[in-house]
Amino acid sequence: MAYQYEKVNQKLLVPQIEDQLMMYINHEDVSVGSKLPSEYKLAEIFGVGRSTVREAVKSLVTKGVLEVHRGSGTFVKSKELSIDDPLGLARFEDKYRLAMELFDVRILLEPDVASAACENATDEEKKQILNLCDEVEKLYLEGKNHIQKDMEFHACIARCSRNRVIEVLVPVIYTGVTTFANLTNRKLMKETIDTHREITNAILRGDSMGAKCAMIMHLTYNRQMIISMLESK
Repeated sequence: MAYQYEKVNQKLLVPQIEDQLMMYINHEDVSVGSKLPSEYKLAEIFGVGRSTVREAVKSLVTKGVLEVHRGSGTFVKSKELSIDDPLGLARFEDKYRLAMELFDVRILLEPDVASAACENATDEEKKQILNLCDEVEKLYLEGKNHIQKDMEFHACIARCSRNRVIEVLVPVIYTGVTTFANLTNRKLMKETIDTHREITNAILRGDSMGAKCAMIMHLTYNRQMIISMLESK
C-alpha cells in the first residue's frame, strides 16, 4: 500500500512541506543522487501550490539535503538535515511521542527559568526579549518561518536566568523543536502570540509568578494540541 502523504493546509506553508519532503525521501527510499519528481508533481502529492514547494526545496538546499542542477532538476544530496542536533532527537521516528517527552522536560524547567529571568534580567536584556517577542509575532502573522526567532526568544530568557547550566541546557533542548515544530506551532498562532506576550510583559514588570504561569500556559497549549492530535490519529 502506498504511503499517504498529508494534504497540508496552505496556511502552514513552507516549514511543513519541508517535513513532508523529508518524509517522502525516506518513505519512498529515494537514494542519494536520485532526482526528485517535478515541482508540479510534488505540489500535487502534498496538495499545495508550486511556489510553496519551490520555497521548501530552497530551504532544504540550504540545509544540505537537496541540490538543484539548472536545467536538470532537483536531486537528493543527503538524507539527513545539516542542522545542530546535539541530543540526537532527529533519529526518533515517532514525532508525537518525542514532542510529548520534550514538552514534559520543558515544563519541568522553563517556568522557573522565566521566573528567574524576572529577577535577573537587565534593562537592556528586557528590551531584547521584547524585540524578539515582536519579531516572532511579525513573522508568524506574515506566514513566514518564525521558528529560529522563537528559539532565540526562549534562549534569551534562559540567559537572563543567570544560571550557566540552564543557559546552555535550554537552547540545546529547544533544538529538538525543529524536529516537530510544525506539529503544533502553526496551529496555535493566537495562543503562541498571546502567551509569548504575557511572558514578556511579566518579565518587563518583574512579575516572577506571572512569568512562571504564562510559561506554563504557553507550554500547556502546545502539549494539549499534541494530545488532541494523538487521539485523532
